[in-house]
Amino acid sequence: MASRPNMMAPVCLVENNNEQLSVNQEALRILDQISQPVVVVAIVGLYRTGKSYLMNQLAGQNHGFPLGSTVQSETKGIWMWCVPHPLNSDHTLVLLDTEGLGDVEKGDPKNDSWIFALAILLCSSFVYNSMSTINHQALEQLHYVTELTELIRAKSSPTPDGADDSSEFVSFFPDFIWAVRDFTLELKLNGHPITEDEYLENALKLIPGRNPKAQKSNIPRECIRHFFPKRKCFVFDRPTNDKNLLARIEQVETQQLEPKFVEQTKMFCSYIFTHARTKTLRGGITITGKRLSTLVVTYVDTIKSGAVPCLENAVTALAELENSAAVQKAADHYSEQMAQRVSFPTDSLQELLDLHAACEREAVAIFMQNSFKDDKQLFLKNLVETIKDKKDGFLQQNEEASVKYCQAKLEQLSVPLLEGISAGMFSVPGGHKLYMERKEKIEQDYSLVPRKGVKANEVLQSFLQSQAPIEKSILQADKALTDQEKAMAEERARKEAAEKEQELMKQKLQEQQQEMEAQKRSLEENMCQLKEKLERDRENYMREQNMMLEHKLKLQEEMLKDGYKRKAEEMNDEINRLKNMINAEKNNTSWIESVLGTAVTVITSALCDKLGGIAKGIGSLLKKK
Repeated sequence: MASRPNMMAPVCLVENNNEQLSVNQEALRILDQISQPVVVVAIVGLYRTGKSYLMNQLAGQNHGFPLGSTVQSETKGIWMWCVPHPLNSDHTLVLLDTEGLGDVEKGDPKNDSWIFALAILLCSSFVYNSMSTINHQALEQLHYVTELTELIRAKSSPTPDGADDSSEFVSFFPDFIWAVRDFTLELKLNGHPITEDEYLENALKLIPGRNPKAQKSNIPRECIRHFFPKRKCFVFDRPTNDKNLLARIEQVETQQLEPKFVEQTKMFCSYIFTHARTKTLRGGITITGKRLSTLVVTYVDTIKSGAVPCLENAVTALAELENSAAVQKAADHYSEQMAQRVSFPTDSLQELLDLHAACEREAVAIFMQNSFKDDKQLFLKNLVETIKDKKDGFLQQNEEASVKYCQAKLEQLSVPLLEGISAGMFSVPGGHKLYMERKEKIEQDYSLVPRKGVKANEVLQSFLQSQAPIEKSILQADKALTDQEKAMAEERARKEAAEKEQELMKQKLQEQQQEMEAQKRSLEENMCQLKEKLERDRENYMREQNMMLEHKLKLQEEMLKDGYKRKAEEMNDEINRLKNMINAEKNNTSWIESVLGTAVTVITSALCDKLGGIAKGIGSLLKKK
């Protein structure tokens, strides 16, 4: 069962001391314990604008995140509160409250930009909190969005033309929610009522004109429209006109607040609970608390090093950790299931191989479900090698259990024979015939013993070989037999021993062939599961590319509708490039075949020692035959 958080209060996730960012280890330990997918909501805005109050409401509390009622920013860095999702019991809601932007006590404004960029990278729903109205000043204060092209990279390698890769932000950026506080205007446009969302979209329309002032004002508008395809707006009345109540709002009873504000807050929370998406990365990678922990460390370490956080690099770093964990999880499942299902000794080798195949199939499915970006199939190879070693261990246990069981049974069945030998029962005329009858009785009784296992014939053969000198001695001492009869009996014994040896070799040959066939089926099954995963990955990739294309076509249509023909035409190259990529990918299945070919080579190399040993064993048996 996936673990759930039990945080009574928020903790600092990213500390901001002397404008130096660092990750709080206590917060990482909390995230590492959350195996559920996470819905991450971050709130950003100017200091002392009521951000923390909204986040406390999302946590179902009146207090928790510190509320600033002075001119100083109360929250420093990024604070985190993980709570059970109120509607989805299999998800965790992670709330991120960021320090107020524009704090006059800060020396380096770049520090605010990094907090803003980190919030964008970590969340799945991004709430921008501002006061009064969405006007020119409000958009100017949101200049941080225009700096994202310098603070975030989608890919590790530069584009061929050296331009930024911000056109790909749309594929992994969060949903954008603008919360306007202390809103006093009427929601009307040209005398007609409009919705909050229409109010936002109207505010984001470009200002006509080519003068520098208009162009500068349009930059944040364009960035929001380009980077965030899904946008939402909420307006809030002032909570209360009583300054004293406002200063201690976390202690105020709900009935003391303005009813409309209370209702607006409920609507905001309801929307978040219902519509906020699970945090994912490109390729449909679902983020859990543990994975979010890795992302935080990767991004903050990158910023501290002076570099720019890169999504592709973060995914690669995450894949290294997650794929190793996926190998371990799959291998543990194999061991646990084999231990539960197998009963030593198995009646035949095939019985054990069938159990192995079923458990391996489940283990590989678990690996496929939990792994990603295993481009060279090295982690799959590691899993195959690990399972092979574990299988070899089970084969050895099976053989040892069979030997022990069969030896015990033969020891039990041979008691009368051995006692007769000790008592001299067969050292009389006709003793050889009596001895042979007793020995055959042992073989008959032994053949009726159920589930002796894979070593049944070998253990019997070993027992018969140990009796051969005694049998020969009894034969030579039997005065009831002529020399010719003794010679014939010896020849018959040699022939029977040779036949049993041949039967034993035939059994070994058959078992080794079974192992090779099982290995072949295993490889085919692994490739089948890998192909299914590659096809799912391809579908996710195509979905992302089509979503990007649809967004850009919608933007272009809006540009044309608003009379910005030149800007719309400037998007043609980008749109055509995307269309060409999508069309080329639709008709291209060769890369899947290429990956499968590589995987076959990699996995076969992992098994070659085992297969080589089996082949040598078969060859030597054939020579003996």
